[in-house]
Amino acid sequence: MPHDLPETRIAAADWRAVEDNLGRDGYAVLPSLLTPARCEELAGYFFQDARFRSRIVMERYAFGRGEYKYFSYPLPDVVGRLRQSLYPRLAPIANRWHAAMRIEERFPATHDEFREICHAAGQQRPTPLLLRYRADDYCCLHQDLYGDHVFPFQAIFLLNEPGRDFEGGELLLTETNPKRPGRADVVPLRQGDAVVLAVNHRPVRSARGFYRAHLRHGVSRLHEGQRHTLGIIFHDAS
Repeated sequence: MPHDLPETRIAAADWRAVEDNLGRDGYAVLPSLLTPARCEELAGYFFQDARFRSRIVMERYAFGRGEYKYFSYPLPDVVGRLRQSLYPRLAPIANRWHAAMRIEERFPATHDEFREICHAAGQQRPTPLLLRYRADDYCCLHQDLYGDHVFPFQAIFLLNEPGRDFEGGELLLTETNPKRPGRADVVPLRQGDAVVLAVNHRPVRSARGFYRAHLRHGVSRLHEGQRHTLGIIFHDAS
């Protein structure tokens, strides 16, 4: 398998460190999963309307400013491969998190099996999406929850280079912890990097086991330029 394929880079990642970072911070950065050429290819999809099932202008719904588009099935080849390749690396971590937080649902070994579960429950609309931000655009803090079956992680890929293609527009992650003050992180990303982050909550160890800290993510205001991101959400929508 050629070195520049996303599957090769995903397989080569330090997944023990990814799990450690997710458990400590609620996110983990996987550097250089996509080549610059692949990033440009994916960003160019934004203008190919036939690839998408819907377009959302954030300002209309008080989500922020900017726009995003949900892909339709069948997904573009690289998007489907990213979803298929990341899921089996994350599913065992997801099952350990659910066990720690005493959440009953467990996740099967492959994404095809999980998608069947989603579709049987009426969650049949694909959720991978492309987002575009321009000057003064931003995204409010939120969680991507689309139905009863929620995979606890998602991946975000930055498709442009900060400082060259845009200024501002940092990825923000906030955590609300019932036992200590909340916190916020700016997640550092370069073109081609991915971040895996907790969709809803993460387990936090205490003297009596684990409790849940709740997380949200968003994007700070873009000062200039243009910023595209690819979002890989593993559960489909109702």
